Amino acid sequence: MFSHNDITKDLSRAKKFFEDIVSFTVGPFSLDDIIHNRINSINLVDVRDYNNYIDGHIPYAIHIPYKDENFDVIDKSKVTIVYSYSDSCPRAYNTALKLIEKHFPAVVLRGGFKEWKKFDFDIVKTDSDDYDEADKND
Repeated sequence: MFSHNDITKDLSRAKKFFEDIVSFTVGPFSLDDIIHNRINSINLVDVRDYNNYIDGHIPYAIHIPYKDENFDVIDKSKVTIVYSYSDSCPRAYNTALKLIEKHFPAVVLRGGFKEWKKFDFDIVKTDSDDYDEADKND
């Protein structure tokens, strides 16, 4: 638990923390704008499991299951936006960290797929017959 005194003693650290959140995440409204106006400027990666991906994902998202570190399909010259289930799921943050360690610029979708759906943005469903079996790496 924290107290008012704890927070007020370290405002510069708190400022840095919140600046980092704003700098290294994107919200669903911003992502929707990017999809409609600048989709060629980003990579969008869904790290949820196979069944969740085919059941519904954000348009233009490619599926790279969590723990799969085959990032060859990602264009390193573009920012990669990674998402998972929700903010309580660390998969997107862990994947973004792996991407950064391999010198890919990456950010995380705040709220994940759950937040995207909350605002009723477009969702794409994939027929499992259309999904390449070789990509089922979960």
